[in-house]
Amino acid sequence: MAGKAKRPEGEPAVPEAAKPAYNAIVGLTDRFCQAHLTHEYQMLCRKLTATLARKRPSPLVSGKPKTWACGIVRTIGWVNFLDDRSQKPHLKLTAIDKAFGVGESTGQGKAMLIRRMLKIRPMDPAWSLRSRMDQNPMAWMIQVNGFLVDARFLKREIQEEALRKGLIPYIPERPKPLKEEDDQDENDVE
Repeated sequence: MAGKAKRPEGEPAVPEAAKPAYNAIVGLTDRFCQAHLTHEYQMLCRKLTATLARKRPSPLVSGKPKTWACGIVRTIGWVNFLDDRSQKPHLKLTAIDKAFGVGESTGQGKAMLIRRMLKIRPMDPAWSLRSRMDQNPMAWMIQVNGFLVDARFLKREIQEEALRKGLIPYIPERPKPLKEEDDQDENDVE
C-alpha cells in the first residue's frame, strides 16, 4: 500500500489535479514577492493560491498562470493597502500588472473575481499581514451580548474564549503600566 507523499512543512494541502497550476502560479508569486515585497506577502499569496486550488472545481486549472499570479498578488496587496504610500513596502497595483506582463484591466478583473469568489474584503483578517494585525480593527471586532466590541479591551477570560472560537488572531499583550516617575496626579498638571 502506497503512503501519501509528505508535504514540506508549512506547505498547504493542494489537490493533485490542481498541483501543476498551483506550482506554476506559486513560482511566479514567489519570485515577485522576493523581488518586490516581503516573505509575509509571499506566504499569504501561497495561502490564497492553495485556497483557490482547493475550490471544486479549481478555477486555477483554466486560464494563464501569470494572470492568476497577478490577481493573487493584487488581491493580497489590496487587502493590505499596498498602494498606500505610508506602507512599507509600497507598490502601485498597476505596477504588479506590468511586472507580470498583464493588462491593467485583466489584472484588476482577476483580482475582483478572486475577491468575489472568496468574499474577501478590505482589512480581511484572514488575508491581512500578521505583522500589521495590531493595527487592523477588523481582526478584533467581536459580538458580545449583541454588541460589537473591540476584543483587545475585554477581560482575559473573554479573549481566551474568543481565541478558542477563532474569532481573534491571538491574545493581545496588555499595555505596560507607566513607571512611577512617569505617573502624574491630575492635581500636578499646571
